Amino acid sequence: MNPRGLGLVSHCLRGPTPARSRSAAPRLARAAGAIVGVVLAVASLGAHHSFAMFDMGRTVEYRGVVTEWMWKNPHVHFTVLVKPGSGVDKKMVGTWDVEGGSIHIMMRQGWTLDSYKIGDPIRLVGHPRKDGSKGMSLFYAIRRDGSRLYNDIERPQEDVKKQ
Repeated sequence: MNPRGLGLVSHCLRGPTPARSRSAAPRLARAAGAIVGVVLAVASLGAHHSFAMFDMGRTVEYRGVVTEWMWKNPHVHFTVLVKPGSGVDKKMVGTWDVEGGSIHIMMRQGWTLDSYKIGDPIRLVGHPRKDGSKGMSLFYAIRRDGSRLYNDIERPQEDVKKQ
């Protein structure tokens, strides 16, 4: 009798040898890991967006009062109430959604969780939304002493010359 033939019959009756079953497990684990990685990457991309909704070529100054402060990633958000008053454009009046950078980026620029609190007056410079809705991408805040808290490393030309 051919030993090979017997081996084949034996294999069919017993299933794969332990060496073969062990080699399939790492492949299966790698495939499952790859699938999980792709799913997480797609979910992450869906959660994050570009700044294409903002008119980055236009810079506007806003003065108001902080009504909500959300110090969390992926972007710090806060809302500012701009009240009607002398010299305030009627289109500016209302509650504005302000989008900053990530906590880590803003912290490197000097921001903290306590930089502003609900009820604090605030003066901001930013880029408005293209669609005209009340939202902006934060460029910087102007403190009471006139110093600036920047959102990111981008600076206006006059500030770059001071450094």
